[in-house]
Amino acid sequence: MSFVFRYTPLFIALGAMISPTHAQERAEGFVEGSSLNLNFRNAYFHRNQLLPGVRDSREWAQGAVARFESGYTPGVIGVGVDAYGMLGLKLDGGGGHAGSSLLPLNEHDDGTLGAAPRSFSSAGAAVKIRGFDTELKAGDLFLTNPVIAGGETRLLPQTFRGVALTNSAIDGLLLEGGQVSFTKPYNQSGHRRIDTFYSAGPDDRDSKHLSWAGASWNGTPSFTANLYAAELQDIWNQYYADFDYTYVVHDNLSLTPGVHFYHTQDTGQAKLGKIDNNTYSLHLTVAAGHHSVTTAYQRVNGNTPFDYINQGDSIYLDNSRMYSDFNGPGERSWKLQYGYDFAGLGIAGLSTSLSYSRGKLDLTKADPNSAGYGQWYSADGKDARHWERDLDVKYVFQEGQFKDLSLLLRYASHRGSRGYSAVDNDNDELRLIVDYPLAIF
Repeated sequence: MSFVFRYTPLFIALGAMISPTHAQERAEGFVEGSSLNLNFRNAYFHRNQLLPGVRDSREWAQGAVARFESGYTPGVIGVGVDAYGMLGLKLDGGGGHAGSSLLPLNEHDDGTLGAAPRSFSSAGAAVKIRGFDTELKAGDLFLTNPVIAGGETRLLPQTFRGVALTNSAIDGLLLEGGQVSFTKPYNQSGHRRIDTFYSAGPDDRDSKHLSWAGASWNGTPSFTANLYAAELQDIWNQYYADFDYTYVVHDNLSLTPGVHFYHTQDTGQAKLGKIDNNTYSLHLTVAAGHHSVTTAYQRVNGNTPFDYINQGDSIYLDNSRMYSDFNGPGERSWKLQYGYDFAGLGIAGLSTSLSYSRGKLDLTKADPNSAGYGQWYSADGKDARHWERDLDVKYVFQEGQFKDLSLLLRYASHRGSRGYSAVDNDNDELRLIVDYPLAIF
């Protein structure tokens, strides 16, 4: 059995620190504590790969997500149910322009892409049990942590199927663990086994399950930290640590240094081959009034790239951008980013950020025979380089009938040297996303 369940007694023991009387006091009714939230997302993706003879990808779609969360039955041990339903509708996206990642792929036998289906949908539920500040969920889960985080940047969110345990007995400290065996990708209706970003392909190198345990601390206003461990069966063991500290110089000036670190090591059958990878990023953010400037340095140590769950957001690195993650084998990269909150000019809800990232790596050191990462090898990649420019502009309505509705414009340009083009393409990408959240009750 996976290592993660050895942590279960710790969670239960910490939960027992809270008395049954206290648990009863904070228990709400199954119906009285229920909520139903809807989110409507309209998204347009346009990806121009700038390759001769390759058509750009353009897709436009409307998504809807309904999430119901019950309260808990009264008593020392409370029981509840969470459920969701999702629907994606294609508004535009012919076969010649499919493949933006917004809609499901419809691949023909000859490898060409046909038009995406007109709609795709999914539904799921989880049973939850709470006692002594410990909560157990089993079923379809929305997960967000550094080693397994469902992708949220497309039309519909990614979910996972399994069990998850959390404990919040100590203020500011979250302990969690769990195991999942299947994932519902963000642009598909059905579930599949978990795979990684680089392992997805004809060889179908997936895993039977992913197990994790971790702790997250935010008990002080100036310091946050995370410590996690995960096992992707027969592929890797992955360990993560981070911290951020905010030093307030005065009311209009603060400094926030931070570090993120992953260690990934092959395990079991090592379906992706040998992995011995240390990846970290360092950042410093200077916030002055409504302005902020961030500088970041990122390093991948190892002859394989930093890999993560396919379609997931579990890449908590500073230089993970809209198109490139700057996570190639042995890659060094840096980033400069500027942000501005237009509340400083009297336009509350409007914000923007502009960044430039640049990376350098030696792709001749990648193993061309690697089971999972051989595609990174390039005979011309001795001095491979690439860069990306990103612009985000977001407006959130602050009041009125459209309160909380948000408009997001994202634009990225990515360019690489001749040696780098063996593993990635020059690209211009535009995304327009409209989100409208509604709390029904």
